[in-house]
Amino acid sequence: MTLNILFISITIKKRNQSLEEYNHELFVSKRFEENRLKQESIKLF
Repeated sequence: MTLNILFISITIKKRNQSLEEYNHELFVSKRFEENRLKQESIKLF
């Protein structure tokens, strides 16, 4: 998809993730969530 606004072109492409990238992203987000929960539990004390 391409938009032309005042002589500026913006192109948007759909990014395809490989299975490894998807799994890595899932792993990182789970770890991030775990760490956030740990930090919140420590703040309560």
